Amino acid sequence: MKIPCELIVWYVLPSIRRELARELVDKHDFSQAEVARRFGVTDAAISQYLKAKRGTSKEIENSGKYEDFRKEVEIAAVRMVNGSDIVTETCRICEMVKKSGMLVKVYETRTGVRAPQCVTCKIE
Repeated sequence: MKIPCELIVWYVLPSIRRELARELVDKHDFSQAEVARRFGVTDAAISQYLKAKRGTSKEIENSGKYEDFRKEVEIAAVRMVNGSDIVTETCRICEMVKKSGMLVKVYETRTGVRAPQCVTCKIE
């Protein structure tokens, strides 16, 4: 049995990074090197996120909540431009993924079993 946190590491966090990298580069004119520095990853990793070679999660994209996810990413990017950090913003978006039910979709699709109660409960 997979622990829900494993799926967050494998599918949710890379999706958050990919979308944040796109937002910062495309809409806020950050260089790939600046995004890499802020994320604590290599320039090559950011290049892979931007080319969708990394961080693609069909479960998130097809969850019916993807637009809400994208809005949270847009907010996070603006907050990062204004001084917030990747840890704070990633955690905020991850909480939204859990509360919205998107993690349930990832869990059930990837494991083939019903999500455990710790995934299906709403975090308040």
